[in-house]
Amino acid sequence: MLLTYFLFIAGFVLLIKGADLLVDGASSLGKKFKISSLVIGLTVVSFGTSLPELLVNLYASFGGNSDVGVGNILGSNIANTLLILGVSALIFPLAITKNTYFIEVPFLLTATVMVGFLANTELEFIKQAGNDSDVISRWDGFILLFFFALFMGYVYVASKEKSSTEFDEDQYKEMTMLRAFVFIGIGIVALFFGGEWVVDGAVEMALYFGLSKTFIGLTIIAIGTSLPELVTSGVAAWKKNTDIAVGNVVGSNIFNLLWILGLSAVLKPIDYHEVNNTDVYMVIGSSTALILAIVIGKRAVISRWEGFFFLVFYSIYIYSLLVRENLI
Repeated sequence: MLLTYFLFIAGFVLLIKGADLLVDGASSLGKKFKISSLVIGLTVVSFGTSLPELLVNLYASFGGNSDVGVGNILGSNIANTLLILGVSALIFPLAITKNTYFIEVPFLLTATVMVGFLANTELEFIKQAGNDSDVISRWDGFILLFFFALFMGYVYVASKEKSSTEFDEDQYKEMTMLRAFVFIGIGIVALFFGGEWVVDGAVEMALYFGLSKTFIGLTIIAIGTSLPELVTSGVAAWKKNTDIAVGNVVGSNIFNLLWILGLSAVLKPIDYHEVNNTDVYMVIGSSTALILAIVIGKRAVISRWEGFFFLVFYSIYIYSLLVRENLI
């Protein structure tokens, strides 16, 4: 069991560091081939920060542990909004741009409702194909990926409208071709083993302690795979780049629901259980809290006291999970 704990923790380290190395190497190659920093940021970096969740989901799905994967996605989104924004707001009040609360947060809410709808509803042509209603099918995955493509189109257009000073050409430093390929190779290997160790460790711990795989995915794995967002948003808040802190979280949540869940379902249909509906409601509630934070305050800002309440709500949610597992 001690080895399981070690590999579980080591898996998180490999996931996060592997994604970091892969992004650095790929970004350097992009600069080498004269690809703009804007395009690199929208593609390599954005997808790279979502790799930990993606790898965990794929390993869980193909290993017959889709409960871990679904829990990881929903739990990560809840942790991103309540835990990460709560901590970031305590560091420095977070300003929210008009695009975020008029377009991106409503888009996130729509994506969340869509996932819940597709998971609980059988479309007629899918029913004829003989799929069960408690599955996020390949067709559902294609629908999610379609809306993800629409979101990426919006991001690209919105980013082009920003001043060029936000996309410093020195943001992604160049390195030799050999070093870039070494970084990419090490990153891929680290992600491969990291994802496997995290999922295997989670399943073994769930069985050992009599916990559900969903619970492990919603808590330990969700927080672990959200560490890159926590570091990014925390540092951004410390440097008072608050639009980055909020945008990073909202964008990551949309990536999780549409890109990761969509791609995972296309590759292999994902089992979905009715108990996950409670967590979908929680994602909707936490996203709505972002809008309420703007409506309640005098300015479009998540204040320190609102950040504190975000953390309180997250604590209540974790407590409810413990009750659900009969641990309290």
